Amino acid sequence: MRAVFDYVRVVADSDSSILITGETGTGKELIANLIHQASHRRSRSFVPVSCAIFAETLIESELFGHERGAFTGAIKDRPGRFEAAEGGTIFLDDVDDVPMSVQVKLLRVLQNRVVERVGGSRTIPVDVRSITGTKRDLKHLVAEGKFREDLFYRLNVIPITLPPLRERRDDIPLLADYFLKRFYAHREQEARPLSPGVLQAFMRYPWPGNVRELENACERIAQTCTCDTVKIGCVPVSVLFHHAAEDVAPLLETDTHPSSVSLEDRLKDVEQGLITWALKVAGGNKSKAAELLQIKRSTLGDRIRKLGLPDAPAADEAAARGATAD
Repeated sequence: MRAVFDYVRVVADSDSSILITGETGTGKELIANLIHQASHRRSRSFVPVSCAIFAETLIESELFGHERGAFTGAIKDRPGRFEAAEGGTIFLDDVDDVPMSVQVKLLRVLQNRVVERVGGSRTIPVDVRSITGTKRDLKHLVAEGKFREDLFYRLNVIPITLPPLRERRDDIPLLADYFLKRFYAHREQEARPLSPGVLQAFMRYPWPGNVRELENACERIAQTCTCDTVKIGCVPVSVLFHHAAEDVAPLLETDTHPSSVSLEDRLKDVEQGLITWALKVAGGNKSKAAELLQIKRSTLGDRIRKLGLPDAPAADEAAARGATAD
């Protein structure tokens, strides 16, 4: 990543097209924005566009704009995203999802630096630096006939490849610490440190959603963890028991390595964390907590007693009184 950032500083101030390749969640938009902020266009707009969210019938209008009456619902002229980025930078993420029918028009805009709105006949000049992002190898799509070769070469003037999080595991503790501090700060609380077992789980998990998934996991922990130290039971189950985890050793909450580990204790940690989370979200109402956990209320009560968790009768009694009054 240091090499990526060094390269960004070198290429930022040119006007050449940049193609950023990386899996979902690796931070392509973040890098595109960094390039914009380091360029001479920093005082103008940075316009990010996810090409994957628009239907084929809408993407042309979103990118290039439309004239009044161009189609049903077009009640007035509307500039597109290229015009909105005038003088600045447009970031077209998921460019691999742009349909073939739009690719030829996109190529014309990038080559001639003019747009023609849907339903219009006049050409509008645009001064825009284009950065595109793709989660798939465009060369393979070109070979499969799913992406125009001439457009690929127009986009791929300066390529940047972002490595997935599993290939830069040393970043995981640093990113987790950053995200936890940020989310706990939103709650006006001190960040809880990660236990050795949780850090081990984070380091062995492949993070298919990359940095975005790690960020979401840290946000969930900040919202649900009630411990002084983040324990195994506070971690999303998907992270703990992922089938593709590269390290199959049991998760430990200490730095020691005993000859055996109690499966019952590990499961108890997870169960305790989930029940504590459900009760917190439900405001102590066990009926609502049971719904969140998709178990019977009586089963939840039995597990709370078995785990020795503090009961929350006040909220349940208040809810019962409210139901009786109704």
